[in-house]
Amino acid sequence: MRHPRLAPVSPAELEARLRLHALPDFGPRRFRHLLTAFESASAALSAPAAAWRALGLPPGCAESRRAPEVRQRAAEALAWLEDARHHLLMWDAPDYPALLAELDDAPPLLFVAGNPAILDKPQLAIVGSRRASAPGLDNARRFARTLAEAGFVITSGLALGIDGAAHQGALDVAGETVAVLGTGLTRLYPPRHRELAARLVAEGGALISELPLDSPPHPSNFPRRNRLISGLSLGVLVVEASPSSGSLITARLAAEQGREVYAIPGSIHHPGARGCHQLIRDGATLVEGVEHILEALRGWQAMSPAVTPLADGPESPLLVLLRAAPHSSESLAREAGWSVPETLAALTELELDGAVACEAGRWVFRGAPA
Repeated sequence: MRHPRLAPVSPAELEARLRLHALPDFGPRRFRHLLTAFESASAALSAPAAAWRALGLPPGCAESRRAPEVRQRAAEALAWLEDARHHLLMWDAPDYPALLAELDDAPPLLFVAGNPAILDKPQLAIVGSRRASAPGLDNARRFARTLAEAGFVITSGLALGIDGAAHQGALDVAGETVAVLGTGLTRLYPPRHRELAARLVAEGGALISELPLDSPPHPSNFPRRNRLISGLSLGVLVVEASPSSGSLITARLAAEQGREVYAIPGSIHHPGARGCHQLIRDGATLVEGVEHILEALRGWQAMSPAVTPLADGPESPLLVLLRAAPHSSESLAREAGWSVPETLAALTELELDGAVACEAGRWVFRGAPA
C-alpha cells in the first residue's frame, strides 16, 4: 500500500537510510517494516538489537548496522549524489514514480542517473532474448521507434539483444528511454553497453537501480530488476524469447501487477518464438503492429466507467483540471478520484490526441482533443 508522502528528509536521516540499505539480506519489505516500526531510519539505527529481533529481523542485520563497510557504502553513496546528474528517489517522497509506488515490494530507495522526471511519464517496456535473431532485433527497434514517436517512454533492461535494440530504437527518433539495471549504477553491465548507457543519459533518459551502487551482476538480482521494468510500465511487449527466458518472468510479473502483456508471434520452427507463443496461449495480446498495443490501452480505459468520457460525452475531468493549472500524474489521479494506472492510460490517450503534454514531469493543457 502506498505510504503517505513526506517532506524531504534531513541529511542525518538520508545517511541513516543509506546505511540500512547497505545491510546484507535486507530487502524492501524489511526496510519498510523497520521504518514503519520506528518511524525513521535514524531511530531504527539507534534502537537496541533486541528491538530488531522482536520484529523478526535476522540477528545479522542488527549486528551489521555499525560495521565499517556499511558506513563506507553510505558515505560513497552520499559522495555519488553530489553530482547534479545523480538522484535518489525515496518511496515516501513526492517524486517517487507513481506506478512503482503501488507495488507491495516497491524499492525504498531508487538510484537514478539522468532525468528522474521521465519515470512518471507513460512507459511501455520492451524485453526479449539476449541472443535474438536479426528479425527480432529489427522488430524491437522498429516498435520502439514508433512507440517513442507516439509519446511513450521506452523501458528495458540494457541487456544485449532485444533490450539494447529497444533503447536504440527510442534514441533513433530522439525519444526517451529508461534502463533498469540488475547491478549498481557504478558497476554497469554488460560492459559492451557503456556507450549506449552514456548516450541514453545524455539524451534525456535515465539509468535506474534499487541496488547499492557497487553491486556486481548476480543471477538473483535480475528477477528483482524485472519486477521494476514491469512495475514502471503500463504494459510489457515481449518481442522474442525462449520458454526459459527471463523475459517471461517480466511478463508474469506484469500480469500479476495488473499491467498489459503483449507478445509478437513468430515461426513455429524458431526456438525464440516459443516463449511468445506460450504467453499468447496464456492470454497475452497477440501483436502484429503498434496499433494492437494502442487498442489494448484503449480497452483498458473502457473497462473503467470513470474513463469512458474520453470516447464521447462530457469533457474529461483531467482536461478540466489541466485547464486550471498544470498537475503531476499523482495529483491528477487524486483530484479526479481515479487510480494512477487509469489516469496514466487516459493521459496517454489525451497526449496522442494532442490535448495535453508532459513538461518537466507535470502535465499541461494544450487544447481540445483532435
